[in-house]
Order: sequence, then structure tokens, then C-alpha cells
Amino acid sequence: MQALSAAYRVWFCDIWGVIHDGVRPFTINTAALAQHRQSGGIVILVTNSPRSNLGVEKQLREIGVDPESHDTIVTSGDVTQDLMRAHGGGKVFHLGPSRDHSIYDGTGVTRVPVDEARAILCTGLFDDVNDVLADYDKLLGDLKRRNLVMICANPDKIVRKGDRILYCAGKLAELYAALGGQVLMAGKPYAPIYDLAMAEASRVAGRPVKRAEVLAIGDGPETDIRGAADYGLPALLVAEGVTDASAGLHVAEDAVQRAVPHARIVATVHDLSWT
Repeated sequence: MQALSAAYRVWFCDIWGVIHDGVRPFTINTAALAQHRQSGGIVILVTNSPRSNLGVEKQLREIGVDPESHDTIVTSGDVTQDLMRAHGGGKVFHLGPSRDHSIYDGTGVTRVPVDEARAILCTGLFDDVNDVLADYDKLLGDLKRRNLVMICANPDKIVRKGDRILYCAGKLAELYAALGGQVLMAGKPYAPIYDLAMAEASRVAGRPVKRAEVLAIGDGPETDIRGAADYGLPALLVAEGVTDASAGLHVAEDAVQRAVPHARIVATVHDLSWT
């Protein structure tokens, strides 16, 4: 990572799967991020969490992530708030767990029942541990019949929590789109979250940051790697989150490169070890 620190002064780093697994931090990775900052670099955490940046910061502290590992955080939730204001008409039906309710803070948007909603805000399954996707067939069908646009606050389809794989908001959005429903995506791999990350990097640097200075770090082929490729950024693939590296790093990288042919993967690693 030391060579990449010298080559790319700004790192856009994913959170879940790279700096923690939802239960505990990956201390080798957070130490490398902190070292990059100590060497004059900038770290912007870019996450598909539906929470606000303040909510994610609080969550990281609770998990035990070193606050010196990053300068600031940009979340899908931050982008989502703009979409809620623009499309929700002040009233949205919330499809997701109550822990995400902080996303409404300061928006002027209210959570309402389905029959009063102007749009859907999807932040995930109501209970991502115990629910199965079939539980949502009837609800999604009803929402589609009402022709409500779905604002998806987290385009991730799956996430690894400890040793379990859980479904995320992106999977429900995929099912809704398959029914013919209109979906607006807030996070990676879509451009708005990268635009916000670039603006934050420039703010921290005190000058305009160019894309040539930025390295994207992540574990998700369809979010982190595709998002970086679409935005014109090189990417470092961390093959220990949702990317399977059991057959070796080279095999994992080849599979992701086939899935995202236009990606510029500078390396594939198990972790962000500094040396």
C-alpha cells in the first residue's frame, strides 16, 4: 500500500467488507488508511449505507474503527436525502429497518403508510437477519400497482456480516424493477455519490482534486469496482468481502475483470497491509 499511497494521494475507500465486517474492524486495513493520512494522503470513506455520514461515524466508533483512519465519510444516505426531497412530495413509505430512521432528520419528509405515500424509500429488509425475499412479494406488487417510484438508499444487493450473507436494499430494488417499477439509485455504482466524494476531497485538500489523483478501494464488483470504472477511477480490489478469493487472488481478479471489462484494477489484495 505504500507505493499506492505515493501514486494516489486521495483514496475513496469502501467501509463494509474493507474496514469492518459489521461486527469488528479490520485493524490491518484501518492502520494502512491512517498511515496514508500520516503520509499526507486523504481518505474519504464512500459507503452505500443508507444512514447519514454522522450516523455512520457513530456506528464506526461503536464497532471500534480508529477515527484516524479517515478524513470524512460520504454515504448513500446523504445522496438519498436529496432524492427524497425531490421525489417524495414530503411523504414516503419506508421499506427498511427502524435503525435507519435517522435518514429523515432535517429533510422535512415524513414516513407515512402505503396509501398516503408519494414515493418509497428503501433502506433494506425490515429484518435482514430473519426475513426471506419471498416475504416481500405481496408488498412489492402492491407498491407497483400504485406506481410509486422507489428511492433505493443502498444499491448493495448482499453484504457479509461475520460469517453470514445478508440481503440489502439493492436486492429489493432489483425485484421491484423486475416488476416494472421505477427505481432511483443513490449510491455506488452511480455517479452522484462520487460527485459528492470528489467535492469532499477537494474541501479537505483545500484545492480542486483531479480524478487522476484518486484510487477507489473496495470489495464489491458491481458497486465499488463498476462504480470506479464508470467514473473513470482506477480500483484496488480487496478480495475478502463479497468477492470470493478461495481459489486465489489472480482467479478472483480475473472473474471481476470479466464482469466489469472496462475496470482498471491496479491490484487485488487480501488486505491493505502497508508494506
